[in-house]
Amino acid sequence: MPPTGETGTASPPGGPRTGAPESQPPSSSSTSRPRGGAAPPDGETDGTVSAEAVMVTPELPRSRTYSYGEHPRQRIDAYWRKPGPRATPRPAILILHGGYWLRGDKSGWKYFARRLTEEGFVAMTANYRLAPKAQWPAQRDDAQSALAFIKKHARQWNVDPQRIAVVGASSGGHLATQLGAFGNGGSQVRGVVALSPPNNPYLAYQDGGKADATPSQQTLRQAVVSLVNCVPGTVAGAVGGEDCGVRLRDANSATHASAGDAPMLLMHTTGDFVPIAQSTGLAGALRGAGVPVEVKKIEGNGHASGLLADEHTYPGIVTWLKNRLKPGPA
Repeated sequence: MPPTGETGTASPPGGPRTGAPESQPPSSSSTSRPRGGAAPPDGETDGTVSAEAVMVTPELPRSRTYSYGEHPRQRIDAYWRKPGPRATPRPAILILHGGYWLRGDKSGWKYFARRLTEEGFVAMTANYRLAPKAQWPAQRDDAQSALAFIKKHARQWNVDPQRIAVVGASSGGHLATQLGAFGNGGSQVRGVVALSPPNNPYLAYQDGGKADATPSQQTLRQAVVSLVNCVPGTVAGAVGGEDCGVRLRDANSATHASAGDAPMLLMHTTGDFVPIAQSTGLAGALRGAGVPVEVKKIEGNGHASGLLADEHTYPGIVTWLKNRLKPGPA
């Protein structure tokens, strides 16, 4: 039985919004006439040939919202294009939003998701439970549940359940690398793309406490405390007396690196408040286990979706995903 959900095709894209790419496709078809000097009187010509340029916008993909759990935050949006009569199953991309694990919403990535459908992917954007009400590892659990939901109902969107990758930004990038490394990550997803991921929350906590920490780094430091519900160096929780370091180690994606994890593409800008050291540490652990990983540094100070302002970022991501999601074994 196919999953039930709320039908709803979102309105055509307009300007950029927080969490979305900087440049979006035009919102509707339009015609335009060159404008310049005054028009000549009726019946006369100034020798200039006028013309109309027609700009065609691709048809919006189908979209629908589903529940992958009982909590109000456990919702996922699907974006797909109607397959032809003999269409083969398509690869899918699960997209996880950022927001310090404290806020954010899947809707901020709908334009990016729609754009991916033009590349031949089925795109899924998921929400997850937020800290501090939901403590780690609730966020990872939800990401895993969203992924399982896609695989269970793959035929609904003509998805190949063996060809799924995950893309995440900021805290969503952290969850993406967790999906690729936790347990046998390579059997769960074929690849991970993470933009500005704080892969090591304890390192983020330390950076936020430095004298030269930026306001964003200070906010991230407090977000780490909210995520794990403890202060590093103290006992976490009233029951069991668990050391806070245990939770922090579990939240560190490098802790789970092992052979068979998913290949990863990790990206930061040179001025990112989540420094590239957050990914070089994970990359070293993955390479030590024989897992392919690429760390890219982009000029600028953008963060998360801000990396998409670079003209080479989106095409590079698409090329990497297509290479990882080719038909056949990984």
